[in-house]
Amino acid sequence: MRYEIQGGMLPSVDVFLEAGESVYTESGGMAWMKGDIDMSTNTRGGLLKGLGRKLAGESLFMTTYACRRGGAQITFTPEAPGSIIAMELDAGESIIAQKDAFMAAQESVEIEMHFRKRLGSGLFGGEGFILQRITGPGVAFFEIVGDVREYDLAPGEVLKVDPGHIALYEPQVDYDITTVKGLTNVLFSGEGLFLATLSGPGKVWLQSMPLRNLAAKLAQFISTKSS
Repeated sequence: MRYEIQGGMLPSVDVFLEAGESVYTESGGMAWMKGDIDMSTNTRGGLLKGLGRKLAGESLFMTTYACRRGGAQITFTPEAPGSIIAMELDAGESIIAQKDAFMAAQESVEIEMHFRKRLGSGLFGGEGFILQRITGPGVAFFEIVGDVREYDLAPGEVLKVDPGHIALYEPQVDYDITTVKGLTNVLFSGEGLFLATLSGPGKVWLQSMPLRNLAAKLAQFISTKSS
Protein backbone atom coordinates (compact mmCIF):
# COMPACT_ATOMS: atom_id res chain seq x y z
CA MET A 1 0.00 0.00 0.00
CA ARG A 2 1.17 3.48 -0.81
CA TYR A 3 -0.30 6.90 -0.03
CA GLU A 4 0.03 10.60 -0.84
CA ILE A 5 -1.02 13.47 1.43
CA GLN A 6 -2.24 16.45 -0.57
CA GLY A 7 -3.15 20.05 0.30
CA GLY A 8 -2.41 22.49 3.12
CA MET A 9 -4.87 23.38 5.88
CA LEU A 10 -7.64 21.50 4.07
CA PRO A 11 -5.72 18.30 3.30
CA SER A 12 -6.66 14.91 1.95
CA VAL A 13 -4.84 11.59 1.75
CA ASP A 14 -4.98 9.33 -1.31
CA VAL A 15 -4.50 5.65 -0.45
CA PHE A 16 -3.54 3.38 -3.36
CA LEU A 17 -4.37 -0.31 -3.03
CA GLU A 18 -3.36 -3.34 -5.06
CA ALA A 19 -5.38 -6.54 -5.31
CA GLY A 20 -5.82 -8.10 -1.86
CA GLU A 21 -4.92 -4.96 0.07
CA SER A 22 -7.44 -3.22 2.32
CA VAL A 23 -7.90 -0.22 4.57
CA TYR A 24 -10.59 0.67 7.11
CA THR A 25 -12.05 3.83 8.58
CA GLU A 26 -14.91 4.95 10.80
CA SER A 27 -18.38 4.90 9.25
CA GLY A 28 -18.71 7.81 6.81
CA GLY A 29 -14.98 8.52 6.75
CA MET A 30 -14.41 7.99 3.00
CA ALA A 31 -14.54 11.02 0.69
CA TRP A 32 -14.22 9.40 -2.78
CA MET A 33 -12.81 6.29 -4.43
CA LYS A 34 -12.23 4.58 -7.76
CA GLY A 35 -11.44 1.05 -8.89
CA ASP A 36 -12.85 -2.39 -8.13
CA ILE A 37 -13.42 -2.06 -4.39
CA ASP A 38 -15.41 -4.26 -2.03
CA MET A 39 -16.92 -2.33 0.88
CA SER A 40 -18.01 -4.02 4.13
CA THR A 41 -19.27 -2.44 7.36
CA ASN A 42 -19.35 -4.12 10.79
CA THR A 43 -18.44 -3.57 14.44
CA ARG A 44 -14.90 -4.89 13.77
CA GLY A 45 -14.13 -7.26 16.60
CA GLY A 46 -17.62 -7.49 18.05
CA LEU A 47 -20.06 -5.26 19.88
CA LEU A 48 -17.89 -4.73 22.97
CA LYS A 49 -14.92 -3.52 20.91
CA GLY A 50 -17.28 -1.34 18.90
CA LEU A 51 -18.66 0.24 22.08
CA GLY A 52 -15.11 0.80 23.30
CA ARG A 53 -14.23 2.66 20.13
CA LYS A 54 -17.42 4.70 20.51
CA LEU A 55 -16.31 5.80 23.97
CA ALA A 56 -12.92 6.71 22.50
CA GLY A 57 -14.51 9.08 19.99
CA GLU A 58 -14.93 6.85 16.94
CA SER A 59 -18.03 5.30 15.38
CA LEU A 60 -19.56 2.04 16.55
CA PHE A 61 -19.25 0.61 13.02
CA MET A 62 -16.11 0.60 10.90
CA THR A 63 -15.99 0.25 7.12
CA THR A 64 -13.34 -1.79 5.32
CA TYR A 65 -12.42 -1.12 1.69
CA ALA A 66 -10.69 -4.02 -0.08
CA CYS A 67 -9.26 -3.93 -3.60
CA ARG A 68 -10.52 -6.96 -5.50
CA ARG A 69 -8.45 -6.62 -8.66
CA GLY A 70 -6.25 -4.18 -10.50
CA GLY A 71 -5.50 -0.96 -8.64
CA ALA A 72 -7.78 1.22 -6.54
CA GLN A 73 -7.67 4.65 -4.93
CA ILE A 74 -9.51 5.78 -1.81
CA THR A 75 -9.38 9.36 -0.54
CA PHE A 76 -9.97 10.41 3.06
CA THR A 77 -10.47 13.97 4.29
CA PRO A 78 -10.48 15.37 7.86
CA GLU A 79 -13.57 16.76 9.60
CA ALA A 80 -11.96 20.16 10.33
CA PRO A 81 -9.13 22.31 8.90
CA GLY A 82 -5.77 20.97 9.97
CA SER A 83 -3.19 18.32 9.17
CA ILE A 84 -2.93 14.63 8.38
CA ILE A 85 -0.19 12.52 9.97
CA ALA A 86 0.75 9.10 8.62
CA MET A 87 2.54 6.69 10.97
CA GLU A 88 4.12 3.39 9.99
CA LEU A 89 3.87 1.26 13.14
CA ASP A 90 5.88 -1.91 13.70
CA ALA A 91 4.30 -5.06 15.13
CA GLY A 92 3.25 -4.31 18.71
CA GLU A 93 4.20 -0.64 18.43
CA SER A 94 1.50 1.72 19.73
CA ILE A 95 0.63 5.40 19.72
CA ILE A 96 -1.81 7.16 22.07
CA ALA A 97 -4.20 9.64 20.44
CA GLN A 98 -6.85 12.09 21.58
CA LYS A 99 -10.49 11.26 20.95
CA ASP A 100 -11.54 11.35 17.30
CA ALA A 101 -7.94 11.64 16.02
CA PHE A 102 -7.96 8.28 14.21
CA MET A 103 -8.71 8.61 10.51
CA ALA A 104 -7.95 5.33 8.70
CA ALA A 105 -5.52 2.43 8.77
CA GLN A 106 -4.39 -0.75 7.12
CA GLU A 107 -6.37 -3.86 8.04
CA SER A 108 -3.55 -5.13 10.29
CA VAL A 109 -3.71 -2.08 12.60
CA GLU A 110 -5.82 -2.29 15.77
CA ILE A 111 -7.67 0.56 17.53
CA GLU A 112 -8.96 0.32 21.09
CA MET A 113 -9.74 2.37 24.18
CA HIS A 114 -6.90 3.66 26.34
CA PHE A 115 -7.45 4.80 29.93
CA ARG A 116 -5.18 7.38 31.44
CA LYS A 117 -3.16 5.89 34.27
CA ARG A 118 -4.09 8.58 36.75
CA LEU A 119 -7.75 9.21 37.51
CA GLY A 120 -7.08 12.89 38.18
CA SER A 121 -5.72 13.47 34.69
CA GLY A 122 -8.99 12.17 33.29
CA LEU A 123 -11.39 13.94 35.62
CA PHE A 124 -9.69 17.33 35.53
CA GLY A 125 -7.75 17.37 32.27
CA GLY A 126 -10.57 18.92 30.26
CA GLU A 127 -10.24 16.40 27.41
CA GLY A 128 -11.83 13.32 28.95
CA PHE A 129 -10.70 10.14 30.63
CA ILE A 130 -10.64 7.80 27.62
CA LEU A 131 -8.16 8.05 24.75
CA GLN A 132 -7.34 5.92 21.72
CA ARG A 133 -4.55 3.34 21.47
CA ILE A 134 -3.55 2.42 17.92
CA THR A 135 -1.23 -0.58 17.54
CA GLY A 136 0.67 -1.92 14.53
CA PRO A 137 1.84 -3.45 12.35
CA GLY A 138 0.80 -1.17 9.51
CA VAL A 139 0.17 2.40 8.45
CA ALA A 140 -2.33 4.54 10.37
CA PHE A 141 -3.56 8.02 9.49
CA PHE A 142 -4.53 10.69 12.03
CA GLU A 143 -6.38 13.97 11.57
CA ILE A 144 -5.03 16.84 13.65
CA VAL A 145 -6.83 20.16 14.01
CA GLY A 146 -4.55 23.05 12.99
CA ASP A 147 -0.81 22.72 12.45
CA VAL A 148 1.33 20.08 14.17
CA ARG A 149 4.38 20.60 16.38
CA GLU A 150 6.53 17.59 17.24
CA TYR A 151 8.73 17.34 20.35
CA ASP A 152 11.17 14.56 21.23
CA LEU A 153 11.44 14.75 25.02
CA ALA A 154 14.61 13.58 26.71
CA PRO A 155 14.41 11.43 29.88
CA GLY A 156 13.02 13.63 32.66
CA GLU A 157 12.30 16.56 30.32
CA VAL A 158 8.91 18.12 31.07
CA LEU A 159 6.51 19.94 28.79
CA LYS A 160 3.47 21.73 30.27
CA VAL A 161 0.56 22.00 27.85
CA ASP A 162 -3.07 23.07 27.73
CA PRO A 163 -4.63 19.56 27.53
CA GLY A 164 -6.61 20.45 24.40
CA HIS A 165 -3.38 20.89 22.44
CA ILE A 166 -2.23 17.29 22.94
CA ALA A 167 -2.81 15.30 19.75
CA LEU A 168 -0.61 12.19 20.01
CA TYR A 169 2.11 10.81 22.24
CA GLU A 170 4.17 7.67 22.61
CA PRO A 171 3.06 5.28 25.39
CA GLN A 172 6.28 5.69 27.39
CA VAL A 173 5.60 9.42 27.89
CA ASP A 174 4.25 10.08 31.40
CA TYR A 175 1.02 12.10 31.39
CA ASP A 176 -0.22 13.94 34.47
CA ILE A 177 -2.28 16.99 35.37
CA THR A 178 -1.02 19.90 37.50
CA THR A 179 -2.90 22.90 38.85
CA VAL A 180 -2.11 26.46 37.80
CA LYS A 181 -0.55 28.30 40.75
CA GLY A 182 -1.77 31.69 41.91
CA LEU A 183 -5.37 32.89 42.27
CA THR A 184 -4.97 35.72 39.75
CA ASN A 185 -3.46 33.29 37.22
CA VAL A 186 -6.44 30.97 37.65
CA LEU A 187 -9.03 33.75 37.41
CA PHE A 188 -7.56 36.05 34.76
CA SER A 189 -4.95 34.21 32.65
CA GLY A 190 -7.58 32.49 30.50
CA GLU A 191 -5.64 29.21 30.75
CA GLY A 192 -8.02 27.47 33.15
CA LEU A 193 -7.23 25.68 36.40
CA PHE A 194 -5.25 22.73 35.04
CA LEU A 195 -2.27 22.08 32.77
CA ALA A 196 -1.08 18.77 31.35
CA THR A 197 2.43 17.68 32.25
CA LEU A 198 4.19 15.47 29.71
CA SER A 199 7.46 13.91 30.89
CA GLY A 200 10.01 12.18 28.68
CA PRO A 201 11.43 10.10 27.26
CA GLY A 202 9.31 9.93 24.13
CA LYS A 203 7.73 11.87 21.29
CA VAL A 204 4.75 14.20 21.59
CA TRP A 205 2.67 15.75 18.80
CA LEU A 206 0.76 18.94 19.63
CA GLN A 207 -2.03 20.61 17.65
CA SER A 208 -2.18 24.38 17.26
CA MET A 209 -5.99 24.69 17.24
CA PRO A 210 -7.99 22.37 19.53
CA LEU A 211 -11.42 21.66 18.10
CA ARG A 212 -13.15 23.08 21.19
CA ASN A 213 -11.29 26.39 20.70
CA LEU A 214 -12.38 26.52 17.07
CA ALA A 215 -15.96 25.71 18.01
CA ALA A 216 -15.98 28.39 20.72
CA LYS A 217 -14.71 31.04 18.29
CA LEU A 218 -17.30 30.11 15.64
CA ALA A 219 -20.03 30.13 18.29
CA GLN A 220 -19.27 33.80 19.01
CA PHE A 221 -20.08 34.75 15.43
CA ILE A 222 -23.14 32.50 15.29
CA SER A 223 -24.62 33.96 18.47
CA THR A 224 -23.82 37.51 17.32
CA LYS A 225 -25.56 36.92 13.98
CA SER A 226 -28.58 35.34 15.69
CA SER A 227 -29.03 38.29 18.03
